[in-house]
Formats: sequence, C-alpha cells, structure tokens
Amino acid sequence: MFQLTHLLNLPLAWNIQDEALKSETPPATIPKDVWSQLSNFGITPEITLGFAQNLVLIAIVLFAGWIAAGIVGRMVRGALVKARFDTTLTVFFAKLARWAVLLVTGIAVLNLFGVETTSLAAVIGAGSLAIGLALQGTLSNFASGIMLLIFRPFKVGDVVRLNGTVGKVHELELFTTTLDTPDNRRFIVPNGSIFGSTIENVTHHRQRRVDVAVGVSYQADIDHTKVVLTEAIASIEGILSEPAPVVYLVELGTSSVDWSVRTWSKTEDYWAVRERVTRAVKLSLDQAGISIPFPQMDVHIDQPLPS
Repeated sequence: MFQLTHLLNLPLAWNIQDEALKSETPPATIPKDVWSQLSNFGITPEITLGFAQNLVLIAIVLFAGWIAAGIVGRMVRGALVKARFDTTLTVFFAKLARWAVLLVTGIAVLNLFGVETTSLAAVIGAGSLAIGLALQGTLSNFASGIMLLIFRPFKVGDVVRLNGTVGKVHELELFTTTLDTPDNRRFIVPNGSIFGSTIENVTHHRQRRVDVAVGVSYQADIDHTKVVLTEAIASIEGILSEPAPVVYLVELGTSSVDWSVRTWSKTEDYWAVRERVTRAVKLSLDQAGISIPFPQMDVHIDQPLPS
C-alpha cells in the first residue's frame, strides 16, 4: 500500500521539480538568448553584477575623496591662519593638502579597477620626456612659481608692478599670480614671465618718498622761490619729519627753472600726501606772484615777408 501510494505521487513530485527548475532562469530583464549571446564575449550575469558593484563603489570613493579633500584643505588653512602663518604660504599649503588627498583618491580608484599603481612609474618615466617637450611653458610657470615661493620677492597684499601692470597681489599660485588693480580690474599673470623680468614691490618698505616736480619762471628770484616752496610744505598733514623734506633745484629747463619738492610719508598715505603737496605748492606760488610758465617757442624770420 505504501509503495503504491508512493508511485502515484511521483508525477506530482516531478511536476513540482520541473517548476522549480524553470524558476532558476536569468534575470527577467534580459532574455536567456541574450545572455547566451553575451556569454560568447565573456559577459556573464556574475561579471555584470560585479562591474556594477565596482562602479557604485568607485562613485562612493570619488565622492568621499572630494569631500575629504575640501575638509582637509579648510582644516590646513584654518590651522595656519590661527597660527598667524604667512598668508601666501597658507593658501599654497591649503591647496597642496587638497590636491594630495585627491591624488590618493585617484590611486585608490585605480586599485579598484585592478591597475597596479607600482607599474605606473615606468609609464611615467617613459612619457616624461614627451610631456616635458609638450608642456615647456607650463613647466616653466610651475618652476617659476616654486622659485617665487622660495625667494619671496612679494607676498599676498603687496602692491607690485609686474610686466607693466600695477596692482595688489590677490593670490600667488604655482602657475599664475593674480593682481587686483586700483580701478578694480583683475590680472592673471603667468609666473614664468614674472620671475624672468624686473619685479617692483611698491609697498615693501614702510616709508616712501613723495616727489613733486614744478617749474617756475626765469624772472622769479631763485632764493625767494626756494623759501616759498619750503614754507608751502612746512605744515602738511602726513609728511614725516624724518627724513626731513627737501626743496631741490633740478635744472634750468628750456622754458622754466625746474625744482623738485621731496617729502616722505608712510607708504599707505603716499597718494594723499602727494595731492596735498601739489596743492600747497600751487597755492603758495600763486600767493607769492611766481608764475609757472608753459612751454613756448620763439620763431625768428630773417627775411622780410612779402607785401
């Protein structure tokens, strides 16, 4: 009886087993014949799933590395600012720390792809010559940026003249230097052209001499003119007593007797003091009746004009 019942139940068991086997099919989104065609190229569901997982992991690593680079850069900047470190080097080290984190992130991503990073040294060595020839200007700017950071001819906040452009240094980077002019224009100058030319640091010293040139008439008495000019700058606001102001006779010009009024001021007060000195000189000469001639030419005609 037991055997008969068992035999009667066999077809039902086979049906159940067949249904179970039918359920073990490739993912419903891709038909079985498509998988069979892809398998000819070595693409299997397991490989596809693993590749998708790696893509998600790489995206997570890149996102985390980008966030970490920003955090590290801000931490380095904040620490150096708190320590009252040099402003120029503070910006440089903050960006250097950020790029270092991004570089580590890139190496980690290459490892996820199965790339042996140790073998990259040979590739870099083989391509360094070609890269150097192709990027001569860029490498020159990079080297000049390193030299500017080492020798420090100027720093962030200084007013400098670079390649004929005068402005305040906003940022000194490895490849370029950013200047802001007094009329609020921004210039980005390559470091290669800066380090290979003359650099004028206008605000390097705390004091600066103010020179105002003035020409007076030949009819004016020289000694009296010097007294008038000396009294004109005796009580101008912003002029330093040491070094003492000087009124200097420069030369006998073509149309005037040329003088130079030389005073000293703090560097940040230079333009204000220059305006005050110029104004005082003009008013004093007018009050003393000493004229400031304009260029003129005398034309002599040797032959009489026709009637």
